[in-house]
Amino acid sequence: MAEEEGFKITDRRGRLREEAEGPLEAEPGPLPGRGPAPAPPTGERQRPSAAAPGPQTEGSDLSGLFVMFASSALINLGEAEDPMTGERAVDLERAREAIDLLILLRDKTRGNRTEQESRLLEEILYDLQMRFVRAAGGGRPA
Repeated sequence: MAEEEGFKITDRRGRLREEAEGPLEAEPGPLPGRGPAPAPPTGERQRPSAAAPGPQTEGSDLSGLFVMFASSALINLGEAEDPMTGERAVDLERAREAIDLLILLRDKTRGNRTEQESRLLEEILYDLQMRFVRAAGGGRPA
């Protein structure tokens, strides 16, 4: 009977454990949390982490964050289906929290947004606040 292949452990240097010439920490390198991370062994560049300073790349703007909170608010206002259940449900408290987080982001990022990000945020906030008022029973349905 053929022996099944087990798990293979690869260290940060890209070597299999059997190929390593000593303990995993034998190769000097930057300590965790100090200095840049070593480049991946395959030559591919990894996406920079959200906390890493540096030039902005495509998709690293605030727009994605604004849309994420807006989607959460829309789902909790019953305007969109919950992706997990496929059902629509109204939870005004969670919708209010998502809207409040967008307002907090607007205040904390003032002066640090692009014109497009500012315009998108203001449009999202206006739309969500109007939908919230309607859902809470304070306005006429559209």
